[in-house]
Amino acid sequence: MKTIKGPGIFLAQFVGGAPPFDSLDGLAHWAAGLGYVGLQLPTTAGLFDLEKTATSQTYADELKGRLAEAGVEITELSTHIQGQLVAVHPAYDELFDGFAPAVVRGNPAARIEWATRDVKLAAQASRRLGLAAHATFSGALAWPFIYPWPQRPGGLVEEAFAELGRRWKPILDAYEEVGVDVCFELHPGEDLHDGATFERFLSEVGNHPRANILYDPSHFVLQALDYLAFLDIYHERVRAFHVKDAELNPSGRSGIYGGYQSWVDRPGRFRSLGDGQVDFKAIFSKMAQYDYPGWAVLEWECALKHPEDGAAEGAPFIADQIIRVTEHAFDDFAQSGVDAATNRRLLGIG
Repeated sequence: MKTIKGPGIFLAQFVGGAPPFDSLDGLAHWAAGLGYVGLQLPTTAGLFDLEKTATSQTYADELKGRLAEAGVEITELSTHIQGQLVAVHPAYDELFDGFAPAVVRGNPAARIEWATRDVKLAAQASRRLGLAAHATFSGALAWPFIYPWPQRPGGLVEEAFAELGRRWKPILDAYEEVGVDVCFELHPGEDLHDGATFERFLSEVGNHPRANILYDPSHFVLQALDYLAFLDIYHERVRAFHVKDAELNPSGRSGIYGGYQSWVDRPGRFRSLGDGQVDFKAIFSKMAQYDYPGWAVLEWECALKHPEDGAAEGAPFIADQIIRVTEHAFDDFAQSGVDAATNRRLLGIG
């Protein structure tokens, strides 16, 4: 068995305009001071140059060296934004254009080309950095049709997933070439948001070995999905892990759809670690049981608590959950030392 690596922290929610949050070096020293040993790096926040990392081993080594001096290492790179833009339904074109460079806004085809290129660059960058996994979103073509009213035309969902597979298959192949797993965060707003949709996607990409999962139990709490049983079913595909808490408190007024309310007022909302309903002891036990090979990375998103407090509490919380796996069985001391012949005699077949 493997001991989970961590604690790590996803920096996307902490990048800001004032020190220490305005530079990678500042963030690295800040995170290390809180007890984090790994950083998941967003590739669109200006913290480093993605293309240089993908094309220059010298630059990649210097990047790793700077972080090592601060006492941290890279857990994964993230292309959540670019992955989202690989597939966008026209209803969301204007909203998602804001995520793309100005030169491709208003041009969906150019936006897809830019996003696809960036995700592929992240494959090369991950290889140069010596990373095993990559975090991203799938994008969505079918999301506006998630509830079957009005009745969906036959074949609509199937065509959406076929197109999603066509767009992602070359990207997955690029990751196969460099030996890095693509870990889709299963997330509302993405066509891949639960086990059933992940299976649909897998069938479209031929069960591609690089199509894997970023496990985040908070999104399953908000969907009323059994996040522990999910690990029993899909653990072989789980290659990244966001440690994020959430709560679902449905009332007589609203439930999982949230009533278009703000995050504070929704029945389902994200919380800082330990403040929600996620059973992390059970999750970390299953991760140890199933030999999860990666990192435990805090993703902080809370409707109530200040982010700096959530980050400060997150490192010791994760460290306390990590199980240092045993190297031998607890009852090894009682081994009788018998051999195969003795075993056969004990069974009456010797």
